[in-house]
Parts: sequence; C-alpha cells; structure tokens
Amino acid sequence: MSNHLRTAQGAPVDSATTASPKPSAAPPSTSPTTRVPHTRTGAAWFGICAAALICVVLIVFMLQNTRSVEVTFLWMHGTLPLALALLIAGVGVAILTMVVGAARITQLRRLSRRQRH
Repeated sequence: MSNHLRTAQGAPVDSATTASPKPSAAPPSTSPTTRVPHTRTGAAWFGICAAALICVVLIVFMLQNTRSVEVTFLWMHGTLPLALALLIAGVGVAILTMVVGAARITQLRRLSRRQRH
C-alpha cells in the first residue's frame, strides 16, 4: 500500500518508509539512460551512410533503364540512355537549387550584418 493511502486512511506514517531511497551514484558512462552527444563526426558518418544507400539505389535505377532515348535541348540533339538523361536532369536541378539557396543565404547574411551595425 502506498504512503498516500496510509495518510488518507489516517494511519500514522513512518518517516523511515516515506523517505525516498537515494539514487546510487553511478558514473555517467555506465548509466543506461545517458545519451551520447551529437558530433560532427557522427553527422558525417550518417551522411556518408545515407549517400552510399542513395548511390546503391541510383546504380540499380541506372541498370534497369538502359534504353536509349532521343534528347533535344536548345540547339543540341542526340541519344542517351534514359537513366543518364534523367541523372543529368536531376544534377541540373540540384545545381539550380544550390544557386538559389546560396543567393538566399547571402541575402540573409547581408540583412543580419545591417541589423548588427
């Protein structure tokens, strides 16, 4: 029976039974709930693992899409494997996204510097 019930029922409460036991002073490294801090090395490792998985998926995709397609872009005409054409388009979009993102970051840095001075 808990101490709350004893008090509620009017029974005397023994101070020895209500005192909470002191937690053992275990070193932080042996505690099962201690979390390892996030580090740049850990983030890099995670990024490398994610990139490796993406590369495996990309290789499988490219091996399954080897059919040639006709591609026309501005004044250029030619045939490429479908997977290569899609890869080039994807890289182009990624580069465009990075350019727009870099422009936005530059804009925000300039605004931040103006507000500080």
